[in-house]
Amino acid sequence: MTDIKFDSKVLEGVAESLEEHADTMFRQRKGRWMAVVELAHTERIEPGPDEDKNPSVKLRIVAIEVADNDFSDERLRELQRGLYRQRTSGGTLDAELDPDVSRAADVLRHGSGLLVGSSSEA
Repeated sequence: MTDIKFDSKVLEGVAESLEEHADTMFRQRKGRWMAVVELAHTERIEPGPDEDKNPSVKLRIVAIEVADNDFSDERLRELQRGLYRQRTSGGTLDAELDPDVSRAADVLRHGSGLLVGSSSEA
């Protein structure tokens, strides 16, 4: 199994995206925030044939957008649940019956309406 490691370097664009949330994150010690994140491969370590180590890949956050309201937060959570169900339901009855599985696939395929509020919220 390949180990995953995160590069701790914070890129300027990532820092700028998080800047407006930093004070809130500081105050909420056990807070959680939903975000859309882009990861990039930065390093690959392949152990030698005689080493008893797992291969590893190092990833860096290269872009991030944090949900800044309850509506966006909940939409991202819905998508995350749908993606989880899609990933874990292969070959199960859930794959056939669970509307969230097909909805997640549709959102990924078409990308429409993910973070757009309803007309009553505008």
